[in-house]
Amino acid sequence: MTDVTLILQQIQDGHARAGQDLFPAVYDELRRLAAAKMGQERADHTLSATALVHEAYVRLVDAETAQHWESRGHFFSAAAEAMRRILVDHARKKQALKRGGENEKFSLGDEIPSLPADPDLLIDLDEAISRLENEDSQSAELLKLLLFAGPSVVEAGRMLGMSRKVAYRHWDYIRRWFAIHGE
Repeated sequence: MTDVTLILQQIQDGHARAGQDLFPAVYDELRRLAAAKMGQERADHTLSATALVHEAYVRLVDAETAQHWESRGHFFSAAAEAMRRILVDHARKKQALKRGGENEKFSLGDEIPSLPADPDLLIDLDEAISRLENEDSQSAELLKLLLFAGPSVVEAGRMLGMSRKVAYRHWDYIRRWFAIHGE
C-alpha cells in the first residue's frame, strides 16, 4: 500500500492528523501533472499550474462534498476530474460572450491528444466527454485521466483497476466514439 493510499485510508478512518499529511504527499505529483497540462495551454493563459493544483485540492477536500477515496488511483482520478472542471470553467468564463458561427469539434486520432489551447475546443471536448460518460462511464473516466492527468493508456487503466488489454479496449472505443460523435 502506498503512502497516499495509507493516508487516504487513515482519513476515512477518522484520523485527524491524516488530513494534514495528504497535501504534502500528493502535491509534487499533482504539481507535475498540472504543469504538464498547463504547458499545453496558450502562453497567455491566466491560470498557473500552481493555482490549478491548489484549486483542485481545495475542491477535493471541501468538507461539504467530502469523498472517500478507495485508492491512490481513485484520488488521482478525482484530481484529474477536478482539474478538468477548473480548466473548462476557466475556458467558459473566457468565452462568456456568445460564440458565433459553426462550432469546431474535437476529434481523436491514434495518439493521446493534448488539451486544446482554444477555449471553444476545450468546451466542445468537455461536452463530448459528458456525452461519452452517459454511454460508457469507464471509457469517459479513462479519457479524463489521459487528458487531464497525463499518464499512458496502461498507467491510466491501472489507476482505474483495468488490465492492459481492457484499458486498450476502452481506448479503441473512445477513438471510434469520437470518430462518429466528435465531428
